[in-house]
Amino acid sequence: MYYGIQMLKDNSGMSVIELLLILVVLIALIMIFKDQLTELVKSIFDKITSESGKI
Repeated sequence: MYYGIQMLKDNSGMSVIELLLILVVLIALIMIFKDQLTELVKSIFDKITSESGKI
């Protein structure tokens, strides 16, 4: 009986569930905004490449 009550009060698995939910949301956002993120990263690297010639 005591073991069952102790299991109900145990929260150690909650952090794993929270982490998985955060990962699922991040993956979903990346999939939704994939094209915009790709274009943003490409423009950043193009600017870095063009500006590095001035150094």
